[in-house]
Amino acid sequence: MKILFAASEAQPLVKTGGLADVVGALPRALAALGHDVKVLLPAYPGVLDRLRTRTMHSNLTDLFGGPAKVEAGRTDTGLDVLAIDAPHLYAKQSAHPYGPSASVDWEDNHLRFAALGWVASAIGRGTAGAWVPDIVHAHDWQAGLAPAYLALAEEMRPRTIITVHNLAFQGLFDRKHLAKLRLPESAFAVEGVEFHGQIGFLKAALHYADHITTVSPTYAREIQTPEFGAGLDGLLRHRSGQLDGILNGIDRDEWNPERDRYLPAMYGAHSLAKKAHNKAVLQEALGLAVEPRAPLFCVISRLSHQKGLDLLLTALPALRAAGAQLAVLGSGDAELTVGFSAAAKAAPTRVAFRSGWDESLSHRFQGGSDFIVVPSRFEPCGLTQLCGLRYGTVPVVARVGGLADTVIDANEAALADGVATGFQFAPQSTDALQNALLRAVAVYARSDAWLQMQGRAMSRNFGWERSALRYVALYEGLLARR
Repeated sequence: MKILFAASEAQPLVKTGGLADVVGALPRALAALGHDVKVLLPAYPGVLDRLRTRTMHSNLTDLFGGPAKVEAGRTDTGLDVLAIDAPHLYAKQSAHPYGPSASVDWEDNHLRFAALGWVASAIGRGTAGAWVPDIVHAHDWQAGLAPAYLALAEEMRPRTIITVHNLAFQGLFDRKHLAKLRLPESAFAVEGVEFHGQIGFLKAALHYADHITTVSPTYAREIQTPEFGAGLDGLLRHRSGQLDGILNGIDRDEWNPERDRYLPAMYGAHSLAKKAHNKAVLQEALGLAVEPRAPLFCVISRLSHQKGLDLLLTALPALRAAGAQLAVLGSGDAELTVGFSAAAKAAPTRVAFRSGWDESLSHRFQGGSDFIVVPSRFEPCGLTQLCGLRYGTVPVVARVGGLADTVIDANEAALADGVATGFQFAPQSTDALQNALLRAVAVYARSDAWLQMQGRAMSRNFGWERSALRYVALYEGLLARR
């Protein structure tokens, strides 16, 4: 099969979160199964320079305000890319693809990402280049208009899928842009792109795509409820027969403690003793007390209400009183940034905070910490807990979404049977989180139980192989029903 992914980011070219990890890894897993997969994304500054090879794919005379071309290339990781070179849309200099900062959007994002959908539809219809896909697989709101443009075209088209990585981000824009976005007036309807009087890019995809997936089975069920549905639960219930939850994976080559170049000491399930050296080096680097038996908890996350990190701040005194340490890496909400900064300043040998994103430090957090905390109020899948399992860094997670699907709680029965891989808590409250943290400290003190849990966690396989096979079956089913 020929499969086109359309997305706003992909590792290793541009990354703000887990979307990039998925789009950078799943196509390669599909290619390993014998399929021809290309990833379409905007050529933000620097993207073309990071392609190992470059050839012209196609030209577009007018892409929402200017000419553009699509260049084909390949990354060092083996990802086949089609990059939309449209300087009038994507040449803005910023560390963030969506705006001048992480919290401010570009005013023309409706055009920038409509262009992504438009080019995907042109490639899908065979009007941009000779390579024509059987499947157009769009990801999140930024590519949400691709299924709409294809469905509205009066010609043969490929089958379409939208994968929802986070329903909370929907791409809502003023209806006055309808004509500029090359959408007919008839599409501005409940059974179309309209969502509460605005143009909804994600709503459009959920209506027009042939199939919908999201990134874990539990999240697929949750988003059909008012609590998690972000106003789209009715539509999702209506389309429940075309909705599947397929669990994300991680790149097991990139996240491999036995070959991780960022770690002072590489290790595996049969050499876990080496992890202690990583912990000591990390503690020293962060200014924490170098105490081998002090359980070290870490957070690698956006700092946001969704991620539940305000609960962790409130639970921190109890965690410190239990003799534990905390290391936080992330950026986001000002209030949480101030809170964790203050906590680190008040107890610099027990709490460390590093603002921003650092790829090497995220690996060293995983390789040197004992636990990773993911207390999200909702979590479509989550990837850091999967990396934690791979590194023997035991997850403490809220019982929601993909967190519930990937971590086996260390209740007494699971501990006795040797199947526990982490700690779950519910509801999403400070008391429940605090209880889970203290349960984790108690198991850490039981050396035999702790080593057994680490080994069990590291035995779990959350690579892309099984999920890639599920996507192949989905694609084949859609083509069979054409």
